[in-house]
Amino acid sequence: MADRMDLAQRIKPDQVLKHGVLVVATLVALMPSLFMILTSLKSQDEYIFNKVGFPQHIVFEHFHNVLFESDFLGWMVNSIILAFGAVILSTVVSCLGAYAIARMQFRGRSLLFSISTSLMAIPPVVMIVPLFVLYTQLSLISTFQGAIVIYAGLITPFSVYLLTSFFRSLPKELFEAARIDGAGDLLILLKIVIPLSLPALLTLVVVNALYVWNDLLIAIIFLQDDSKRTLMAGISVFQGRYNDQIPLTMAGMVFASAPMIILYLAFQKHYIQGLMAGSVK
Repeated sequence: MADRMDLAQRIKPDQVLKHGVLVVATLVALMPSLFMILTSLKSQDEYIFNKVGFPQHIVFEHFHNVLFESDFLGWMVNSIILAFGAVILSTVVSCLGAYAIARMQFRGRSLLFSISTSLMAIPPVVMIVPLFVLYTQLSLISTFQGAIVIYAGLITPFSVYLLTSFFRSLPKELFEAARIDGAGDLLILLKIVIPLSLPALLTLVVVNALYVWNDLLIAIIFLQDDSKRTLMAGISVFQGRYNDQIPLTMAGMVFASAPMIILYLAFQKHYIQGLMAGSVK
């Protein structure tokens, strides 16, 4: 009896309400994904009569068709190349730029940081026409290297902003001790700053890779060759081609979502730490 009273005292009404709201919000957020997975496991005939329920007979035929009877694997490889190249290029440039702004003294440092931050407010669609004209003159249309440079340029301002905030939160005693030992700026960045900034860097990897992976505008305009088509651009074609075969389309959506889900789950711990980077000292 005493244990029950003690438990009742520890459970507060506001906590029950808070957790209830969180559970409902989680279920609402997961409903589209659950519908996508369940629909992909149904046959076309079953989906016609059972659109929202659980599948009576699980079939994997749609996944086989997506992998071996369409260009999904090629589209996915193209997206991986773009995401990997853009994230690597942006991360290298952002680390160098953020370290210079956060830890080096030079004239115009604050102005440079302000300009870099303001670039986050410029929508990519504004730069489409001048970039297309420039890339046409440089023969970079339908090339991976051209698209990678564009994506890296779009995600670098946010990366510089986040890393600058994190680098400024690192104890200055570490930098003073390293300089006393004769280390230069590049050595400090490689041996001290980057290892301590792993949560923030992994956060950028997840966020930036997700941005490049889901982008459609740049992929359609600057990668016009069918062999260079990305996953998001390919999905638009795939969906139009199989518009009446919803389970098959949902199987394609599962494959399109899987790499980013795996990436997030792999770095989930560091991702949450990176979101808090620089908020407290």
